[in-house]
Amino acid sequence: MQSTPVSGGAIVSDVMMIGQAPGPREPTLKRPFAHTAGKTLFRWFEQFCGMDEAAVRSKIYFAAVCRCFPGKNSGGTDRVPAPDEIRNCALWMDDEIRILQPRLIIPVGRLAIVQFIDCAKLEHVIGRKFRVAHAGHRFDLIPLPHPSGASPWHKIPPGKELTERALKLIARHPAIRLLD
Repeated sequence: MQSTPVSGGAIVSDVMMIGQAPGPREPTLKRPFAHTAGKTLFRWFEQFCGMDEAAVRSKIYFAAVCRCFPGKNSGGTDRVPAPDEIRNCALWMDDEIRILQPRLIIPVGRLAIVQFIDCAKLEHVIGRKFRVAHAGHRFDLIPLPHPSGASPWHKIPPGKELTERALKLIARHPAIRLLD
């Protein structure tokens, strides 16, 4: 792991968004989803939930499976956090869930999704709502694919349609509707 931890800020919310890990720019910009993937994510929320980036950042609590940028792999792309790195950060996420007791958690990307449910294939979980118990708390879980430009999954069938279905579920969720 490299750099300093990245946090979404200290807000109280019934909605928690959990990413995989910060990218290389987030530690400098000091906020999650601060670059290309964030632009896509916030465009989704604007289109489906009517919330711009400022509203999303001020009303939804952001967390991550791993708190620090994991570094690059030998091929030059962002390295997936190792199991021991995930375990080292798990207590932070679990404590946040226990403290906030959110009504809705939105895991973004496979690494975040598998912290809560099995995910052999994204098409089996994206576009669905799950009732989950984790860290002594029960909540609704609506997974999203990672909005990275490196993955075309959310841009082509069936990923595009399933992502839209997931975003419609999020937009209709009572916890989102009460954020105004």
